[in-house]
Amino acid sequence: MPATNKQSLDFERPLLDLEKQLDVLMQSSTNSDMDFTDEIKAIEKKIEQTKRQVYSDLSPWQKVQLSRHPNRPYSPDLIKRIFSGFEELHGDRLFKDDNALIGGPASLDGQRVMVIAQQKGRNTEENLKRNFGCPNPEGYRKALRLMKMADRFGLPIISLIDTPGAYPGIGAEERHVAEAIAVNLREMSNFEVPIIALVIGEGGSGGALGVAVADRVLILENAYYSVISPEGCAAILWKDRAFAANAAEALKLDANELLNLGIVDKILPEPAGGAHRDWDVTAQTIKVALLGELQELSKVQSGEFAQLRYEKFRKMGKFTA
Repeated sequence: MPATNKQSLDFERPLLDLEKQLDVLMQSSTNSDMDFTDEIKAIEKKIEQTKRQVYSDLSPWQKVQLSRHPNRPYSPDLIKRIFSGFEELHGDRLFKDDNALIGGPASLDGQRVMVIAQQKGRNTEENLKRNFGCPNPEGYRKALRLMKMADRFGLPIISLIDTPGAYPGIGAEERHVAEAIAVNLREMSNFEVPIIALVIGEGGSGGALGVAVADRVLILENAYYSVISPEGCAAILWKDRAFAANAAEALKLDANELLNLGIVDKILPEPAGGAHRDWDVTAQTIKVALLGELQELSKVQSGEFAQLRYEKFRKMGKFTA
């Protein structure tokens, strides 16, 4: 994990304690003539066993917590590991630039694509700059500007999703955030280039869907995609955000449930312990998946994407008379 400060969730504490013991032993082995090989091997074995115990049967709420892990790779971390020549473009040509959503052309193994990505921050300063990953209407209009450019030049669109939701502030409402998202839904439905959406962390409500009307919707193993955050749902149904864990279970928002419901098309596995434990492996998994999906979508004839996209979304959900 590239992050220098190891932070952990409550259910990860046993694992973190063992890793600290291993660090101490490794340091002692380096600084002295004593041989700690057997002790090191024993702790490494215990760490692997603990990983399996901790992560083998996570609850929906624990997966939500992992999707928000402070050391999880964010969009820029993945972009620089997956793509080359990424050139960020700014502004919606209407109001201003939105730092919660970035985008621009890049190359994926030599193929030119348009990357759209939602971006959070790792500290208070970055979060204020990135608006905690909550795009304003100008973010969605910037994304639409870039996607129209991609459609005009025949570039596949790759969207990385990681947001708790669109920004709900007064300014966003005054600038018509709901209209901006709705226009994106309409326009993305009709683009005649391949579109791949990947949920890498949080996929919250219309904030995520505004850049996720895609031919293929992928999700990382410990990410979530939902009509509302667990806390928001708990506040509505139980009048208390403390019931977020109950809400997470009821919402069926984790990757396996979403695959069963046909909301996502594929789950991408994360390294043992989660994406935050190895950014490079996570990026390589994503890259291989994107290349495979683009190869499949290259078989679709221009002029057929809109109809296939329509059929895909019409199949979602179950209805009874």
